[in-house]
Amino acid sequence: MADFLLLVMHDRDEAERLARELGADGWKPCAVHKDLLAGEDDVEDADWVVELATAPDGTPAHTHRDRLEALADRHDGFVTD
Repeated sequence: MADFLLLVMHDRDEAERLARELGADGWKPCAVHKDLLAGEDDVEDADWVVELATAPDGTPAHTHRDRLEALADRHDGFVTD
């Protein structure tokens, strides 16, 4: 199991906003990346992922998966490894 998690959002602005909020709360690194699935022709279909490795308490992000899944659900996203 990887220590990091990816918070996957369909909207870039939403991903960037969540990354700022999570970063202000102490999550690391909160980097936002574009994720295009192989074979997708339309860049507009890209998902945006927020990379989370460490929680504010210093534990690996995956130990807080339930909390992050609830957050993603509220914003029509999901969490993956």
